[in-house]
Amino acid sequence: MSVQSTNDIYDWVFRNARIIDGTGAPSFVGDLAVRGDQIAAIELPGVIAAGSGRNEADLAGLALAPGFIDAHTHDDRIVLDAPDMVPKISQGVTTVVVGNCGISLAPVRFEGAPPPPMNLLGGAEAYQFSTFGDYAAAVHEARPSLNVAALVGHSALRLATMDDITAKANPAEIADMAAMLTEAMENGAVGWSTGLFYPTNAGADADEVAELGRYVARHGGIYATHMRNEFENVLDSIDESVATAKSAGTPLVISHHKCAGVENWGRTLETLPKIEAAAHEHQINFDVYPYTAGSTNLRADLITDTYPIMIAWSRPFPEMTGRYLTDIAAGWGIDLDETAARLQPAGAIYFQMDEDDVRRVLSSPLSMIGSDGLPHDDHPHPRLWGTFPRVLGHYAREVGLFDLEIAVHKMTGVTARVFGLTNRGTLAPGKFADLVAFHPDTVRDRATYERPTIQSEGIAWVMVNGVMTFAPGQSQPGRAGRLVSRAL
Repeated sequence: MSVQSTNDIYDWVFRNARIIDGTGAPSFVGDLAVRGDQIAAIELPGVIAAGSGRNEADLAGLALAPGFIDAHTHDDRIVLDAPDMVPKISQGVTTVVVGNCGISLAPVRFEGAPPPPMNLLGGAEAYQFSTFGDYAAAVHEARPSLNVAALVGHSALRLATMDDITAKANPAEIADMAAMLTEAMENGAVGWSTGLFYPTNAGADADEVAELGRYVARHGGIYATHMRNEFENVLDSIDESVATAKSAGTPLVISHHKCAGVENWGRTLETLPKIEAAAHEHQINFDVYPYTAGSTNLRADLITDTYPIMIAWSRPFPEMTGRYLTDIAAGWGIDLDETAARLQPAGAIYFQMDEDDVRRVLSSPLSMIGSDGLPHDDHPHPRLWGTFPRVLGHYAREVGLFDLEIAVHKMTGVTARVFGLTNRGTLAPGKFADLVAFHPDTVRDRATYERPTIQSEGIAWVMVNGVMTFAPGQSQPGRAGRLVSRAL
């Protein structure tokens, strides 16, 4: 990269790149110029005058795309505590959507240990924000290396307002939650989420969810849901999710769509047509991670010997982290259920999906890519570090599940449209300069279940809001991220 005269009109000019614009359209070779925090021009080679950038780079052989938008994260706290965000920025991610599965840092505080699944974001010390505005201010002050789009979690709302979370909320509690939701939407939240699978949220029925969702709809927000059931009752849960979103008047995102449990493998042949048919009448999308294992708290109702279970963390037995539950049980001479109980509180990685199902979900035109990584786990799922290069390298290049343009579209243009981030996710003059350059022939994930924190290969550099944020040899990531709301 050469430095030019200070009299030039662009801050950066990238030349001879394979431009993949995020729309799904065919790529082309061209030049892209950046001024300030925005894309200033995209032209065929030679149109942008030679030497017109203060900084210029020849990207021959590299792909240049919009920065990837991680549609499903639990990065709410890590963007404050470790704002360099190396696990994500090293993958080319320039925006993370936080607050998924009903779990968000705001607006709730705890005196004692947060109940599962809220403990996935940390202990009581992590929960410092009584309002969403307080959280937004903390993100602004931290200035992470990437952008943050935030959902408000239904479990957070319930725990902040209800004495008995096993019950349906009463009118006064609904009113309290509605006021909190309204405050959040007015201060930049992009929508809200539920985690009806979890005990902190399962007491809510469809009426409670729809009633609260209407407050989000007034502000143009979205509804994302970790459905009530992804196992044998997955079809019923899809029906509930669609009906609730329709009643509320909000677009729907089904989180990490899957058919979990060996007895349900292959049922995406049923679920996908159902969702796609419903999407003809209502805006529906889903996110998906490119792995056959999921991860959450270690739960008694998920213990089985029909698929492997790896321990991601255990407070009383940290030495068991990274080991399989069956091996621990054999060593202790007890059954799986007793072993799991002894390990609590704990987290786990569940190898509960079928590869053919994962590929079908990835291939759907309604899918977008989300890592669902858990950054506070002692031994995290490799999706935290490898999701996006895995889609590009394994599923697009090696498997041929879709071409590179569609892979990028699922990581950028689709996600920006779904969450209302209209000035991001595609390459065009006037859009924010969130960019990633990568080697299309070599980009790949390297993180594994055994070694989950290995950085991916093939990401050349990343720019966020016009600031060069991540590049080989750069000692510290640049920090130009911001809280982004709908239309920003």
